[in-house]
Amino acid sequence: MGFSVGLAGTRCIGTLCPPRPRPFQSLLLLLWTLLNCVLGSSAQGPGEWTPWGSWSHCSSSCGRGVSVRSRRCIRPVRRLPGEEPCWESGHEYRVCQLPDCPPGAVPFRDLQCALYNGHPVLGTQKTYQWIPFHGAPNQCDLNCLAEGHAFYHSFGRVLDGTPCSPGAQGLCVAGRCLSAGCDGVLGSGALEDRCGRCGGANDSCLFVQRVFRDAGAFAGYWNVTLIPEGARHIRVAHRSRNHLALMGVDGHYVLNGNWEVSPPGTYEAAGTRVVYARAAAPQETLHAAGPTSQDLLLQEPNPGIQFEFWLPRERYGPFQVQTQALGWPVRQPQPREVEARAPIAPPPLMPTLAPDPCPPCPDTRGRAHRLLHYCGSDFVFQARVVGRHRQAQETRYEVHIQLIYKSRWPLRTREYVWAPAHCPCPPLASQQEYLMAIRRLISPDGTQDRLLLPHAGYARPWSPAEDSRIRLAARRCPV
Repeated sequence: MGFSVGLAGTRCIGTLCPPRPRPFQSLLLLLWTLLNCVLGSSAQGPGEWTPWGSWSHCSSSCGRGVSVRSRRCIRPVRRLPGEEPCWESGHEYRVCQLPDCPPGAVPFRDLQCALYNGHPVLGTQKTYQWIPFHGAPNQCDLNCLAEGHAFYHSFGRVLDGTPCSPGAQGLCVAGRCLSAGCDGVLGSGALEDRCGRCGGANDSCLFVQRVFRDAGAFAGYWNVTLIPEGARHIRVAHRSRNHLALMGVDGHYVLNGNWEVSPPGTYEAAGTRVVYARAAAPQETLHAAGPTSQDLLLQEPNPGIQFEFWLPRERYGPFQVQTQALGWPVRQPQPREVEARAPIAPPPLMPTLAPDPCPPCPDTRGRAHRLLHYCGSDFVFQARVVGRHRQAQETRYEVHIQLIYKSRWPLRTREYVWAPAHCPCPPLASQQEYLMAIRRLISPDGTQDRLLLPHAGYARPWSPAEDSRIRLAARRCPV
């Protein structure tokens, strides 16, 4: 839907105000608006599209390539001068995956450059041997370096299905580098939701988030929670001198079992990869994308453990039954001797902090604010703030990007986001996750290229509800 109409919020200046609509006119206007909202997403212009044709063969004989399907626009008999008969595109491209190319196979871009070997170019009779050159601005042009010489030549666009660069996931189509959405269609921008559904709205699963607060009566392994089969986006965190233990359904430990401390790293468990990190704070975290193919049991002898994951709705009932049955250890507790420790002295009193000199930020809540900043931004992503630095009248955040909703240019995993004030609005807290709408700001002389969070812009703590709202906003931006 490209726009919305709200009569109650309309404000006018002087004589420019239109006359107030009568009740019957208001009803007609409301019906017209609703009709546009329903049909706006499928509007195709005055013309009509024919049905999609079948997908073509893959552009590559091995590895990744593209296939295309097409449709035709049937022009209307009458249309306004200069009016496009059909909107959107008549071609659609998707990724096709064939068996991996054999060792030693010549890459696709190398083959295209080699076609010009021994042929005169540049208006002379001199010939060259050509190899790919990856340092040119447009990575979807066939830029080839003359072997043994210090120049390259562009032979136009590469063929569709050529990788944008070595090792990259993007593929070139019609001279543009496109990435595939979760639906496999290049440039669709379709994202997988937290439930694993392509283009979903997180409505087929439930978000489980709890804090373990029980303290054991003895030193040993205590059950914290069952991580059931089918869980996704698993995250566990705690701060203590103890260690998180993870055990499979077969009774064998994946991490920190049998009184042995495991090193940080990536572990295979229940059909997924578990990333185990340990900081000097002391702090431990577990992350796993999932879905898990079988149950896992999280154990630890310390309260205050935070854990969360997403679970399919149909699995939530059995999960509750299983966790209620885990009120006692699955194994007999393994007691161990605990050293006697001297009582800990109470911490010294902290001096009273001065009041924050920053004024309160303006209210930026509401759907209109979210839609305005999503549609007008260059990037929208979910990120964790890992650092903050105040510099003169600016604030620089270091963020770890976890999920990209919108991107007009490539992004790195770690980026700097600048806020144009000593007291930025909205303020971002360290080690918290946010959804942010960011603009790219390039100085006139080209010496600075920054990611900018505008004053009173969009930066809200990540939550399942806010994730659903931002996905809905993406569908309502004007094309």
